[in-house]
Amino acid sequence: MLVLNCSRKLQMLEKMLRKSFPESLKVYGAVMNISRGNPFRTEVVVDSWPDFKAVITRPQRENEMDDLDHYTNAYAVFYKELETYWELLENTNAINWGQIFQIQGLQDGICEISRTVALSKQVDVKTSSFQMVIHPDPDMLPDVKLQMDPKLTLAHLDVSHASLLSKTWSRGGNPRCQKYLAGLIRCFPSACVLDEHGNPLSWSLTDQFATMIHNYTLPEHRRKGYSRLVATTLAKTLHRCGFPAQGNVLETNSPSITLLKSMNAQFLPCSFFRVIHTPFQFLAKSHL
Repeated sequence: MLVLNCSRKLQMLEKMLRKSFPESLKVYGAVMNISRGNPFRTEVVVDSWPDFKAVITRPQRENEMDDLDHYTNAYAVFYKELETYWELLENTNAINWGQIFQIQGLQDGICEISRTVALSKQVDVKTSSFQMVIHPDPDMLPDVKLQMDPKLTLAHLDVSHASLLSKTWSRGGNPRCQKYLAGLIRCFPSACVLDEHGNPLSWSLTDQFATMIHNYTLPEHRRKGYSRLVATTLAKTLHRCGFPAQGNVLETNSPSITLLKSMNAQFLPCSFFRVIHTPFQFLAKSHL
């Protein structure tokens, strides 16, 4: 197992990962962020170099970590050989199994290996899957022109908005989520519609894997085109910065799927998997 911390090697890895799209998209986004200032303090682990068979991005080990914070304790995974990935999880210190954490990726084997290895580690596993989407060329998206109230503005999110975002996120509603979202707002691109008091009515932001997340409009402000406006704005911003405009959506979220289809988003053949791991001793605390 090796930690890649050389800028030249990380640039090489970016090029290698591009050859394995779409399955490598999550890791690719994380590596791009690492190479561009590493605002979320992430590092890359490979089984070998340069002929790697598995790559994992993880929080830097020297950072002070909260063992109950699965939002920040997040890993992205891509493998060429399932057995090598299995070996990394089971027999190395690539993963910190003593804390609550999540693994993200776009390959079916991620869930299978997590369940198998977690059993021997006395860790509970919960999996969820989503449709993965990407905007192939956001520059081709037409600019959204709305007859907005002149008191409304298109802007970036502010850390003061993190509380509202946490309360409205299906995965949120707790202090750890609010802290995590504030970190994302501070570090990565976002877009929102603000009212005259500076309160967000509709928004979308980017996570540490360069994925567009939590595209949300307050119920009383829906059907006004705000969601399309912020999604288009953020996709174009990511594209200008060299990032893929990628996102994920629940298969049951019909309004978002309709919106994405109307924006000519490409629905990828691979699903996005999130696997949350909770050591048995933390099960009673996992809701905190």
